[in-house]
Amino acid sequence: MTGQKLTTFKDVDAWIFDLDNTLYPRNCDLFSQMDKRMTAFIQNLKGLNFENARRLQKNHYRDYGTTLHGLMKEDNIDPVDYLNFVHNIDYSPVQCAPDLRAGIEFLPGRKFIFTNGDVPHAERTIEKLGISDLFDDIFDIIAADLIPKPHRDPYEKMIARNDIIPQKAAMFEDLPRNLAVPHDMEMRTVLIADPPDSKVNRQEWEVDIANHDHVHFHTPNLTDFLQNIGKIL
Repeated sequence: MTGQKLTTFKDVDAWIFDLDNTLYPRNCDLFSQMDKRMTAFIQNLKGLNFENARRLQKNHYRDYGTTLHGLMKEDNIDPVDYLNFVHNIDYSPVQCAPDLRAGIEFLPGRKFIFTNGDVPHAERTIEKLGISDLFDDIFDIIAADLIPKPHRDPYEKMIARNDIIPQKAAMFEDLPRNLAVPHDMEMRTVLIADPPDSKVNRQEWEVDIANHDHVHFHTPNLTDFLQNIGKIL
């Protein structure tokens, strides 16, 4: 957590959550399944071995915001085919999270999911978490006209569609770069960071928050953080 005080959340009335690796912990075997299927999609598309497909996938992710956006730009793929393939996974590792539910439910105002995935994937995930009924909208990559975070355009579309006042909103994300635009819009920003003992292999740009003033708070545990906010609201 940064030096800013939690009292800054007192006038927030719009709570915006990323989905993957934010509403469920990164060590849950869910995103890792999608990660592997992204590589497999590229292997099938371009006839590459695993190592070369993996490298291309990660480069697209870094350079375009998502692997999908890179493949659309460079290979003109069908995004629906890609999304259906990548999200054909086992959701059983996602466990019901009553403490998370209580933390979100207590927040005053409206709650939203803002994801670079699609609505069906989000719905399956939050159903497993036991929080399906808590959100006023799921704004997905289709609603964003296939332009992903961290590009500014989907943020503007999301707040316009839901009549959100950015200065009264908070954004929760697992990628530092996806909090830059919310910061510029004067939202409060919270990074869901990896725990200190995390063994998940991530690229440096995914986790580096040095000199990133757009990350106002960071925490390894979303549920604990929400409970702490609840104490001051």
